[in-house]
Amino acid sequence: MSGNAELAIKFLVVGGGIAGLACAIALRRVGHHVVVLEQYSDIDISKMLHGGIRLPPNASKVLFHWGLERALRQVSVTSSAINVEIYETGEFIGTHRWEEEVLRETGGDFLFLHAFLYDTAIAAGAEVRAGTTVVSVSGDGPRVTVVQEAIVGKDVLDAAPCQSLFYNTTVPGALMRADPQLASFFKQPVETMFIWLGNNRSAVAFRMGAKDEFALHMWVRPMQKGLSDDDCWGGGLDLKEMQRQLGECEPRLLKMAKLAATPACVQVKMILPIEDWVDEHGRMVIIGEAAHPLPAGSLQGGAMAVEDAAVLAKLFSHLRNQDQILTVLHAFQDLREDRCASVMHTEQCNLHFQMMPAGPQQERCNQEMRARTAQGGSVFGVSEASEQWEQLKELWGYDADDEADDWWAKWGLLRERAKQRLLDMEAEMNTARLRSLRVRA
Repeated sequence: MSGNAELAIKFLVVGGGIAGLACAIALRRVGHHVVVLEQYSDIDISKMLHGGIRLPPNASKVLFHWGLERALRQVSVTSSAINVEIYETGEFIGTHRWEEEVLRETGGDFLFLHAFLYDTAIAAGAEVRAGTTVVSVSGDGPRVTVVQEAIVGKDVLDAAPCQSLFYNTTVPGALMRADPQLASFFKQPVETMFIWLGNNRSAVAFRMGAKDEFALHMWVRPMQKGLSDDDCWGGGLDLKEMQRQLGECEPRLLKMAKLAATPACVQVKMILPIEDWVDEHGRMVIIGEAAHPLPAGSLQGGAMAVEDAAVLAKLFSHLRNQDQILTVLHAFQDLREDRCASVMHTEQCNLHFQMMPAGPQQERCNQEMRARTAQGGSVFGVSEASEQWEQLKELWGYDADDEADDWWAKWGLLRERAKQRLLDMEAEMNTARLRSLRVRA
């Protein structure tokens, strides 16, 4: 641990997903006590975190800074290329390769990750109480609870309509290699990701580091109306139903779906930015998906959670007294909400691009990608000299620790010094009053 806070407090974190576990790791690093409450059992937690996670450079460099680079590289693959194909036919459109210098400038790597945050949080000293259901929360008391509904007043996800379904599963490598069509995926470099663009459907597949498995992510417009989240998340989902939802797709995708493990599934919803992240008592704050829900399966979903954890922990590393808590929590929202709103918009646009409905716009995009490939360029038109790269630099070059350090240097220290000056003035005035009383006596 490094940079421990002068005052160590107890954080009660509701939810053992990426945001909760990253938060636990980050807060333990600066000396705070953390208890994570997770409704699933130990076995179910591993299932909940199953499947592949794509981790962009803005998140990987945070984990590297936390001293997890070696462990992370043992369970991940660094992405260097994306093969783009048509969902319905399997037509190869082109390849995008990440330039090494481009990634180096962001300070991190583009990783394919199999979840390992749970073990890391335990190793860092966090207490995870699995199989614990939270039935109510209170803002009273010297603690911070991470929970959405108590602050916002409603479950924002329930109120939003379902746009599509996101399936997250894995396919055993041995079964894929036994099929001549699927074995071709293993002839590509291990660092290659595959993406299929289709009519209201999309899929992504990639190798999973130390595991001999392919991660398979799929987005589809639901054929069944009126699905609830109870029909989606959890074990026991019908694999045949997932295959049916795929609709018209190229043979390899269908074969992968038939060989896949039981999937997790969640509704994809487009949520407006949430106004309040901190409760009126200044003891509860929401982070991650609870504060800024990105479309399910978004590249930046896990990254935003890791950034949140880094900023929150960095701010709380300066904690000296409980009076600072409310200020620090509001500073956290001020630092994060514009960044997260911008990323949310980007991810919504990306998903629309992946699942663009059939028509003139979709065909125009496909033709432009074919043309770039024919000219020997990147299928997405991203290069060090392109406008898109400037946008990626802003997205991936973000440094969560630097943002928090800047706030503390510009505002946190000033507030602390101003508060100390007021205390000193009050002490001087009290001393003067005592002297005056003595003189009169």
